[in-house]
Amino acid sequence: MAGVEEPSGGASAAAGAEHGLTGLPDAGAFLARLTRLDPGAVVRLRPGGAADRTVLWARLPWGVLVARVVAGAGPGDATVSAAELLTELGRGGAALPRRRDADWRWPVPGSSGTVVETIDGAELRRIAVAAAETLRGAASEGVAGRAVGQRALRDALLDHVAVVVTGAEPAGAGGPATGREGTAGIGSSGEDSRIEVSQRLVQAIVRMGFLSSPGPAGQDAVQVRIAGRWVGLAAPFGVAWSQKVSQLAIKPAGDQPNG
Repeated sequence: MAGVEEPSGGASAAAGAEHGLTGLPDAGAFLARLTRLDPGAVVRLRPGGAADRTVLWARLPWGVLVARVVAGAGPGDATVSAAELLTELGRGGAALPRRRDADWRWPVPGSSGTVVETIDGAELRRIAVAAAETLRGAASEGVAGRAVGQRALRDALLDHVAVVVTGAEPAGAGGPATGREGTAGIGSSGEDSRIEVSQRLVQAIVRMGFLSSPGPAGQDAVQVRIAGRWVGLAAPFGVAWSQKVSQLAIKPAGDQPNG
């Protein structure tokens, strides 16, 4: 399991620093959706592999990490307020907001993982809409005739396994954690496994706007990826990662749930 990687530097390093982002529409879209979901969110800027790319990382309120690659060399590895960075981009400013490196407390996947399945984006939209309808119905009518709290309903729905991928454990992974390169499929090697994709991940890519506009089948393909104990959905405009469901370990037949 990946450990928490401490960003280098500190709050004082922000003096005179610039954010270095040039892909302002992409960065702005990511930050705008993030701050609507969590006004107090922080965003971590990390080098994106290529010299002119930066990966924006954030954690959604329901415990899923999301990331998007944007243009621009960036400031290295720094965590700042998402709202403050959005405001700076909105006014065309170049300054890096006050650093909040100590506020980033979560591990990130160590690689882009291995592709194990591809799902049409339209199917994931359908799953997300059905979940929302279920939540509304349960909130107004209860479950089995009994009233249930809104938060309990939401958490139960988010923990629901929306997609199950079965087959064989792929043999390797590589590349940057937000890339979509590589097509190692289930059955390439290894033993039987069951990969669970929770509603948390589905909601993340839908609500963060990572899917393309609806179009011909296959145009909005989303990759199911695994990277150690991480399970991810890599959509056209971003990726979501989670470790929550069943520890999100690949579990070959006969092994214990924790690997």
